[in-house]
Amino acid sequence: METIYFDNNATTKVAEEVLEEIKPLFCDLYGNPSSMHTFGGQIGRRISRAREQAAALLGCDPSEIVFTGCGTESDNTAIKGALAAVPNKRKVITTRVEHPAVLTVCRELENRGYRVLELGVNRQGRLDLAELEEQIDDDTALVTIMYANNETGMVFPIERIAELARSKGSVFHTDAVQAVGKIPLNLARSDIDLLSLSGHKLHAPKGVGILYVRKGTRLSPFMLGGHQEAGRRAGTENVPGIVGLGKACELAAANLEEENSKVKILRDKLENALLEKCPDCRLNGDTEDRLPNTCNVSFEYIEGEAILLMLDKYGICASSGSACTSGSLEPSHVLRAMGVPFTAAHGSIRFSLSRYSTEEEVDYTIEKMPAIVNQLRELSPFVAK
Repeated sequence: METIYFDNNATTKVAEEVLEEIKPLFCDLYGNPSSMHTFGGQIGRRISRAREQAAALLGCDPSEIVFTGCGTESDNTAIKGALAAVPNKRKVITTRVEHPAVLTVCRELENRGYRVLELGVNRQGRLDLAELEEQIDDDTALVTIMYANNETGMVFPIERIAELARSKGSVFHTDAVQAVGKIPLNLARSDIDLLSLSGHKLHAPKGVGILYVRKGTRLSPFMLGGHQEAGRRAGTENVPGIVGLGKACELAAANLEEENSKVKILRDKLENALLEKCPDCRLNGDTEDRLPNTCNVSFEYIEGEAILLMLDKYGICASSGSACTSGSLEPSHVLRAMGVPFTAAHGSIRFSLSRYSTEEEVDYTIEKMPAIVNQLRELSPFVAK
Protein backbone atom coordinates (compact mmCIF):
# COMPACT_ATOMS: atom_id res chain seq x y z
CA MET A 1 0.00 0.00 0.00
CA GLU A 2 1.37 3.40 -1.01
CA THR A 3 1.54 5.91 1.83
CA ILE A 4 -0.19 9.25 1.47
CA TYR A 5 1.52 11.55 3.94
CA PHE A 6 -0.51 14.54 5.14
CA ASP A 7 1.19 14.93 8.53
CA ASN A 8 4.00 17.30 7.63
CA ASN A 9 3.49 19.55 10.64
CA ALA A 10 4.55 16.55 12.74
CA THR A 11 7.63 15.80 10.65
CA THR A 12 8.74 15.82 7.02
CA LYS A 13 10.62 13.48 4.73
CA VAL A 14 14.30 14.24 4.27
CA ALA A 15 14.73 15.76 0.83
CA GLU A 16 16.77 13.65 -1.60
CA GLU A 17 19.13 16.59 -2.14
CA VAL A 18 19.68 16.81 1.61
CA LEU A 19 20.40 13.09 1.86
CA GLU A 20 23.00 13.28 -0.90
CA GLU A 21 24.64 16.23 0.83
CA ILE A 22 25.09 14.46 4.16
CA LYS A 23 26.00 10.92 3.03
CA PRO A 24 29.79 11.55 2.88
CA LEU A 25 29.79 12.93 6.43
CA PHE A 26 29.20 9.57 8.08
CA CYS A 27 32.06 7.40 6.80
CA ASP A 28 34.28 9.54 4.56
CA LEU A 29 34.32 13.08 6.00
CA TYR A 30 33.99 12.22 9.67
CA GLY A 31 36.51 14.62 11.23
CA ASN A 32 35.83 16.77 14.26
CA PRO A 33 35.29 20.37 13.11
CA SER A 34 37.21 21.63 16.17
CA SER A 35 40.38 19.75 15.20
CA MET A 36 43.44 21.66 13.99
CA HIS A 37 44.23 19.33 11.10
CA THR A 38 43.02 19.75 7.53
CA PHE A 39 40.76 16.71 7.73
CA GLY A 40 38.76 18.33 10.53
CA GLY A 41 39.04 21.82 9.10
CA GLN A 42 37.10 20.90 5.97
CA ILE A 43 34.20 19.86 8.20
CA GLY A 44 34.28 23.24 9.91
CA ARG A 45 33.95 24.92 6.53
CA ARG A 46 30.85 22.87 5.78
CA ILE A 47 29.28 24.06 9.03
CA SER A 48 30.09 27.64 8.07
CA ARG A 49 28.40 27.09 4.72
CA ALA A 50 25.30 25.69 6.45
CA ARG A 51 25.22 28.77 8.70
CA GLU A 52 25.24 30.99 5.61
CA GLN A 53 22.42 28.97 3.99
CA ALA A 54 20.27 29.24 7.11
CA ALA A 55 20.96 32.97 7.42
CA ALA A 56 19.95 33.51 3.79
CA LEU A 57 16.55 31.88 4.43
CA LEU A 58 15.96 33.88 7.61
CA GLY A 59 17.31 37.17 6.31
CA CYS A 60 19.92 37.62 9.03
CA ASP A 61 23.68 37.57 9.57
CA PRO A 62 25.36 34.12 9.78
CA SER A 63 26.86 35.07 13.15
CA GLU A 64 23.32 35.24 14.57
CA ILE A 65 22.70 31.54 13.87
CA VAL A 66 23.21 29.06 16.73
CA PHE A 67 22.82 25.37 15.87
CA THR A 68 21.00 23.29 18.50
CA GLY A 69 19.70 19.75 18.90
CA CYS A 70 16.03 20.48 18.10
CA GLY A 71 13.27 23.07 18.28
CA THR A 72 12.56 22.22 21.91
CA GLU A 73 16.16 22.93 22.87
CA SER A 74 16.01 26.20 20.98
CA ASP A 75 12.84 27.21 22.85
CA ASN A 76 14.30 26.24 26.23
CA THR A 77 17.56 28.06 25.51
CA ALA A 78 15.73 31.20 24.41
CA ILE A 79 13.34 31.33 27.35
CA LYS A 80 15.67 30.31 30.18
CA GLY A 81 18.70 32.06 28.70
CA ALA A 82 16.85 35.36 28.27
CA LEU A 83 15.48 35.24 31.82
CA ALA A 84 18.86 34.39 33.33
CA ALA A 85 20.31 37.47 31.64
CA VAL A 86 17.82 39.79 33.43
CA PRO A 87 17.30 38.24 36.90
CA ASN A 88 15.67 41.39 38.27
CA LYS A 89 12.59 40.97 36.03
CA ARG A 90 10.06 38.26 36.93
CA LYS A 91 7.20 38.39 34.41
CA VAL A 92 6.73 36.32 31.25
CA ILE A 93 3.96 36.71 28.68
CA THR A 94 2.94 33.89 26.36
CA THR A 95 -0.33 32.43 24.94
CA ARG A 96 -2.62 29.54 25.75
CA VAL A 97 -2.09 28.01 22.30
CA GLU A 98 1.70 27.60 22.36
CA HIS A 99 3.41 24.31 21.60
CA PRO A 100 4.23 22.24 24.72
CA ALA A 101 7.92 23.09 24.18
CA VAL A 102 7.04 26.63 25.29
CA LEU A 103 3.97 26.15 27.50
CA THR A 104 5.57 23.49 29.69
CA VAL A 105 8.64 25.64 30.27
CA CYS A 106 6.55 28.69 31.13
CA ARG A 107 4.39 26.75 33.57
CA GLU A 108 7.50 25.35 35.23
CA LEU A 109 8.73 28.92 35.64
CA GLU A 110 5.64 29.68 37.72
CA ASN A 111 6.86 27.09 40.23
CA ARG A 112 10.07 29.11 40.47
CA GLY A 113 8.27 32.32 41.35
CA TYR A 114 7.82 33.93 37.94
CA ARG A 115 4.54 35.59 37.02
CA VAL A 116 3.39 33.98 33.77
CA LEU A 117 0.50 35.42 31.80
CA GLU A 118 -1.10 33.22 29.12
CA LEU A 119 -3.02 35.36 26.65
CA GLY A 120 -6.25 33.95 25.25
CA VAL A 121 -7.43 33.83 21.64
CA ASN A 122 -10.82 34.31 19.99
CA ARG A 123 -12.83 31.70 18.07
CA GLN A 124 -10.66 32.23 14.97
CA GLY A 125 -7.51 31.73 17.04
CA ARG A 126 -6.50 35.39 16.96
CA LEU A 127 -4.81 37.34 19.74
CA ASP A 128 -6.00 40.64 21.18
CA LEU A 129 -3.01 42.94 20.65
CA ALA A 130 -4.56 45.62 22.85
CA GLU A 131 -4.51 43.17 25.75
CA LEU A 132 -0.90 42.30 25.05
CA GLU A 133 0.14 45.95 24.95
CA GLU A 134 -1.67 46.59 28.21
CA GLN A 135 -0.01 43.65 29.96
CA ILE A 136 3.63 44.41 29.06
CA ASP A 137 5.05 46.32 32.00
CA ASP A 138 8.45 47.24 33.46
CA ASP A 139 8.73 43.82 35.12
CA THR A 140 8.20 41.89 31.85
CA ALA A 141 11.45 40.14 31.01
CA LEU A 142 10.21 38.13 28.06
CA VAL A 143 7.35 37.86 25.60
CA THR A 144 7.30 34.47 23.85
CA ILE A 145 4.61 33.94 21.21
CA MET A 146 4.63 31.41 18.37
CA TYR A 147 4.87 32.61 14.78
CA ALA A 148 2.33 30.11 13.46
CA ASN A 149 0.19 27.57 15.30
CA ASN A 150 1.12 23.95 14.69
CA GLU A 151 -2.48 22.69 14.89
CA THR A 152 -4.54 25.29 13.02
CA GLY A 153 -1.84 26.98 10.96
CA MET A 154 -2.93 30.43 12.18
CA VAL A 155 -0.16 33.02 11.68
CA PHE A 156 0.14 35.67 14.39
CA PRO A 157 1.11 39.31 13.62
CA ILE A 158 4.60 38.68 14.91
CA GLU A 159 6.22 41.80 13.49
CA ARG A 160 3.73 44.00 15.35
CA ILE A 161 4.09 41.92 18.53
CA ALA A 162 7.89 42.17 18.39
CA GLU A 163 7.62 45.92 17.90
CA LEU A 164 5.37 46.19 20.97
CA ALA A 165 7.76 44.15 23.10
CA ARG A 166 10.77 46.20 22.06
CA SER A 167 8.96 49.49 22.71
CA LYS A 168 8.36 48.32 26.30
CA GLY A 169 11.93 47.12 26.83
CA SER A 170 11.12 43.39 26.82
CA VAL A 171 12.96 40.63 24.96
CA PHE A 172 10.82 38.95 22.30
CA HIS A 173 11.10 35.28 21.33
CA THR A 174 9.04 33.42 18.74
CA ASP A 175 8.74 29.69 18.18
CA ALA A 176 8.80 29.70 14.37
CA VAL A 177 9.11 25.94 13.96
CA GLN A 178 6.02 25.75 11.73
CA ALA A 179 6.57 29.03 9.89
CA VAL A 180 10.13 28.72 8.59
CA GLY A 181 10.20 27.49 5.01
CA LYS A 182 6.48 28.15 4.48
CA ILE A 183 6.27 31.93 4.64
CA PRO A 184 8.93 34.58 3.89
CA LEU A 185 11.01 35.93 6.78
CA ASN A 186 13.44 38.84 6.95
CA LEU A 187 14.84 39.11 10.45
CA ALA A 188 17.17 41.96 9.57
CA ARG A 189 14.08 44.17 9.17
CA SER A 190 12.33 42.79 12.23
CA ASP A 191 12.32 43.51 15.97
CA ILE A 192 12.45 39.78 16.79
CA ASP A 193 15.25 39.09 19.29
CA LEU A 194 15.13 35.29 19.41
CA LEU A 195 13.63 32.77 16.99
CA SER A 196 13.50 28.96 17.15
CA LEU A 197 13.25 26.46 14.31
CA SER A 198 13.57 22.70 13.87
CA GLY A 199 15.20 20.90 10.97
CA HIS A 200 12.77 18.01 10.65
CA LYS A 201 9.89 20.39 9.89
CA LEU A 202 11.49 21.53 6.61
CA HIS A 203 12.88 18.33 5.08
CA ALA A 204 16.12 18.12 7.08
CA PRO A 205 17.02 15.26 9.48
CA LYS A 206 15.66 15.01 13.00
CA GLY A 207 17.93 16.02 15.87
CA VAL A 208 19.01 19.45 14.68
CA GLY A 209 17.59 22.93 15.16
CA ILE A 210 18.49 26.61 15.13
CA LEU A 211 18.19 29.46 17.56
CA TYR A 212 18.48 32.87 15.97
CA VAL A 213 19.99 35.37 18.42
CA ARG A 214 19.90 38.99 17.30
CA LYS A 215 23.22 40.79 17.76
CA GLY A 216 23.25 42.52 21.11
CA THR A 217 20.61 40.29 22.70
CA ARG A 218 21.72 39.17 26.16
CA LEU A 219 21.43 35.40 26.50
CA SER A 220 22.98 33.08 29.06
CA PRO A 221 24.18 29.75 27.54
CA PHE A 222 21.90 26.79 28.19
CA MET A 223 24.63 24.16 27.67
CA LEU A 224 28.13 24.68 29.06
CA GLY A 225 31.35 22.96 28.08
CA GLY A 226 33.43 23.61 24.99
CA HIS A 227 33.74 26.63 22.75
CA GLN A 228 31.36 25.50 20.01
CA GLU A 229 28.86 27.95 18.50
CA ALA A 230 30.94 30.88 19.77
CA GLY A 231 30.42 29.68 23.33
CA ARG A 232 26.64 29.86 23.03
CA ARG A 233 25.97 26.09 22.78
CA ALA A 234 28.64 23.67 23.93
CA GLY A 235 29.02 20.15 22.56
CA THR A 236 30.52 18.53 19.48
CA GLU A 237 28.37 19.53 16.54
CA ASN A 238 25.91 17.18 14.83
CA VAL A 239 27.67 17.74 11.53
CA PRO A 240 25.38 15.67 9.24
CA GLY A 241 22.33 17.30 10.81
CA ILE A 242 23.74 20.81 10.51
CA VAL A 243 24.90 20.38 6.92
CA GLY A 244 21.57 18.76 6.05
CA LEU A 245 19.67 21.64 7.65
CA GLY A 246 21.73 24.13 5.70
CA LYS A 247 20.85 22.42 2.43
CA ALA A 248 17.20 22.18 3.48
CA CYS A 249 17.17 25.93 4.15
CA GLU A 250 18.59 26.54 0.69
CA LEU A 251 15.86 24.36 -0.85
CA ALA A 252 13.16 26.02 1.26
CA ALA A 253 14.21 29.46 0.01
CA ALA A 254 14.03 28.23 -3.58
CA ASN A 255 10.58 26.66 -3.05
CA LEU A 256 8.78 29.40 -1.08
CA GLU A 257 6.73 30.38 -4.11
CA GLU A 258 5.62 26.78 -4.63
CA GLU A 259 4.66 26.50 -0.95
CA ASN A 260 2.39 29.51 -1.33
CA SER A 261 0.90 28.54 -4.68
CA LYS A 262 0.82 24.80 -5.47
CA VAL A 263 0.66 23.59 -1.88
CA LYS A 264 -1.99 26.16 -0.95
CA ILE A 265 -4.13 25.22 -3.95
CA LEU A 266 -4.02 21.54 -2.97
CA ARG A 267 -4.81 22.39 0.66
CA ASP A 268 -7.79 24.50 -0.38
CA LYS A 269 -9.10 21.77 -2.68
CA LEU A 270 -8.97 19.20 0.12
CA GLU A 271 -10.48 21.55 2.68
CA ASN A 272 -13.34 22.77 0.50
CA ALA A 273 -14.26 19.23 -0.51
CA LEU A 274 -14.34 17.99 3.09
CA LEU A 275 -16.53 20.90 4.21
CA GLU A 276 -18.88 20.30 1.26
CA LYS A 277 -19.09 16.50 1.30
CA CYS A 278 -19.03 15.77 5.04
CA PRO A 279 -22.05 17.04 7.03
CA ASP A 280 -21.65 18.56 10.49
CA CYS A 281 -18.02 19.55 10.10
CA ARG A 282 -16.28 22.86 10.67
CA LEU A 283 -12.99 24.56 9.91
CA ASN A 284 -10.89 25.40 12.96
CA GLY A 285 -9.18 28.74 12.57
CA ASP A 286 -9.57 31.45 9.96
CA THR A 287 -9.25 31.26 6.19
CA GLU A 288 -6.85 34.23 6.27
CA ASP A 289 -3.47 34.66 7.97
CA ARG A 290 -2.81 30.94 7.84
CA LEU A 291 0.04 28.68 6.75
CA PRO A 292 -0.45 27.55 3.14
CA ASN A 293 -0.20 23.85 3.97
CA THR A 294 -2.43 23.39 7.05
CA CYS A 295 -6.09 22.42 7.33
CA ASN A 296 -7.76 21.57 10.66
CA VAL A 297 -11.34 20.30 10.43
CA SER A 298 -13.63 19.05 13.21
CA PHE A 299 -16.18 16.32 12.51
CA GLU A 300 -18.99 16.50 15.06
CA TYR A 301 -20.03 13.52 17.20
CA ILE A 302 -17.14 11.19 16.29
CA GLU A 303 -13.65 10.61 17.69
CA GLY A 304 -10.66 11.92 15.79
CA GLU A 305 -8.67 8.83 16.76
CA ALA A 306 -11.27 6.61 15.06
CA ILE A 307 -11.01 8.68 11.89
CA LEU A 308 -7.21 8.39 11.95
CA LEU A 309 -7.38 4.60 12.35
CA MET A 310 -9.68 4.27 9.36
CA LEU A 311 -7.58 6.66 7.29
CA ASP A 312 -4.56 4.55 8.17
CA LYS A 313 -6.24 1.48 6.65
CA TYR A 314 -6.21 3.35 3.34
CA GLY A 315 -2.58 4.41 3.79
CA ILE A 316 -3.46 8.03 4.61
CA CYS A 317 -1.45 9.70 7.39
CA ALA A 318 -2.97 12.66 9.23
CA SER A 319 -3.07 13.86 12.84
CA SER A 320 -5.50 14.79 15.59
CA GLY A 321 -3.28 17.66 16.75
CA SER A 322 0.26 18.15 17.94
CA ALA A 323 2.53 15.13 17.53
CA CYS A 324 3.96 15.92 20.97
CA THR A 325 0.58 15.34 22.62
CA SER A 326 -0.61 12.34 20.61
CA GLY A 327 -1.94 9.54 22.78
CA SER A 328 -3.64 11.96 25.16
CA LEU A 329 -7.37 11.48 25.64
CA GLU A 330 -7.78 15.17 26.37
CA PRO A 331 -9.02 17.37 23.51
CA SER A 332 -6.52 19.79 22.01
CA HIS A 333 -5.59 22.66 24.33
CA VAL A 334 -5.49 24.88 21.24
CA LEU A 335 -9.08 24.10 20.23
CA ARG A 336 -10.27 24.43 23.83
CA ALA A 337 -8.64 27.87 24.02
CA MET A 338 -10.52 28.80 20.83
CA GLY A 339 -13.83 27.75 22.36
CA VAL A 340 -14.44 24.85 19.97
CA PRO A 341 -17.34 22.77 21.38
CA PHE A 342 -16.39 19.52 23.10
CA THR A 343 -18.27 17.41 20.52
CA ALA A 344 -16.22 18.97 17.73
CA ALA A 345 -12.86 19.26 19.48
CA HIS A 346 -12.71 15.49 20.00
CA GLY A 347 -13.30 14.94 16.29
CA SER A 348 -10.63 17.30 14.96
CA ILE A 349 -8.25 16.19 12.21
CA ARG A 350 -5.23 18.10 10.96
CA PHE A 351 -4.09 17.61 7.38
CA SER A 352 -0.70 19.21 6.70
CA LEU A 353 0.69 19.03 3.16
CA SER A 354 4.14 19.65 1.70
CA ARG A 355 5.67 20.42 -1.66
CA TYR A 356 5.83 16.66 -2.24
CA SER A 357 2.04 16.29 -1.93
CA THR A 358 0.16 15.58 -5.18
CA GLU A 359 -3.30 16.24 -6.55
CA GLU A 360 -3.84 12.49 -6.92
CA GLU A 361 -3.27 12.06 -3.18
CA VAL A 362 -5.73 14.84 -2.41
CA ASP A 363 -8.35 13.32 -4.73
CA TYR A 364 -7.93 9.89 -3.11
CA THR A 365 -8.39 11.37 0.36
CA ILE A 366 -11.48 13.29 -0.77
CA GLU A 367 -12.88 10.02 -2.13
CA LYS A 368 -12.38 8.11 1.14
CA MET A 369 -13.25 10.68 3.83
CA PRO A 370 -17.06 10.97 3.40
CA ALA A 371 -17.53 7.20 3.67
CA ILE A 372 -15.32 7.08 6.76
CA VAL A 373 -17.25 9.87 8.45
CA ASN A 374 -20.63 8.33 7.56
CA GLN A 375 -19.59 4.90 8.83
CA LEU A 376 -18.38 6.29 12.16
CA ARG A 377 -21.51 8.41 12.54
CA GLU A 378 -23.59 5.26 12.17
CA LEU A 379 -21.74 3.80 15.14
CA SER A 380 -21.81 6.97 17.26
CA PRO A 381 -24.14 6.98 20.30
CA PHE A 382 -24.34 10.78 20.02
CA VAL A 383 -26.08 10.83 16.63
CA ALA A 384 -29.84 10.36 16.48
CA LYS A 385 -30.66 7.26 14.44
